[in-house]
Amino acid sequence: MTLSAYVPIVGLFALAAAFGLFSVTAAPFIGPRRFNKAKLDAYECGIEPTPQPVGGGRFPIKFYLTAMLFIIFDIEIIFLYPWAVSFDAFEGWFVFVEMVLFIGTVFVAYAYVWRRGGLDWD
Repeated sequence: MTLSAYVPIVGLFALAAAFGLFSVTAAPFIGPRRFNKAKLDAYECGIEPTPQPVGGGRFPIKFYLTAMLFIIFDIEIIFLYPWAVSFDAFEGWFVFVEMVLFIGTVFVAYAYVWRRGGLDWD
């Protein structure tokens, strides 16, 4: 196999890098220069920032836990989908047992989070 098969991929990466570099370099010269207080402030979704969290207590981490659970199950699907598509190409029980162990491990993590109340929204 020669390296000429990779030339389009390298060209695409070079084109993407050149576009990114050009965009960042040209933006100060092309973009508008009208600054005001609202544009220079941090974006806070319309809520005035306060030094204390709303309610004065600790910020709940359930939002982050939900995001982490989504990432875990998203990664599981990323591994599970190619395995399911090419399952007929594998011979023997080894691949099946490995996937059952993988799904079992993720299920144990899911059961742990469920039991600890990570999926309960008050």
